[in-house]
Amino acid sequence: MKRVAIISFVLIFGICLAAGAFAADKDAIKKQVDDIVVAIDGGKTAQDFTSAAQNKPYYVFIMEAGGMLLVHPSLVGQSLKEKAEPVYTECAKATAEGVWVKYVWKGNPKNTYVRTTKSGLIVGSGY
Repeated sequence: MKRVAIISFVLIFGICLAAGAFAADKDAIKKQVDDIVVAIDGGKTAQDFTSAAQNKPYYVFIMEAGGMLLVHPSLVGQSLKEKAEPVYTECAKATAEGVWVKYVWKGNPKNTYVRTTKSGLIVGSGY
């Protein structure tokens, strides 16, 4: 009986740690996107954040409102609207305040925080 209690405690503790890490990841993703939006609104260009497309594990993408990707790990210069219209539709729900959207990319469920700049660019990152 004591062994079952210990195993149960370890499992519950592990779940609590995972939930805390998940919340921290969401906060880090949101901060990354918010910081880029503030910088672009302050005069930086999307191209100033090309290296953010390589951030692991939460890369950043920046696209025009019509879907043309300006910053992305592999799709720069391509239209997300043409490449993956359902993903584009979700990401296009971005607001100036920022919003979390859900979609499926290459068979995997994704959660992405997207936010618009004053000039209408969409900045996003997620898991």
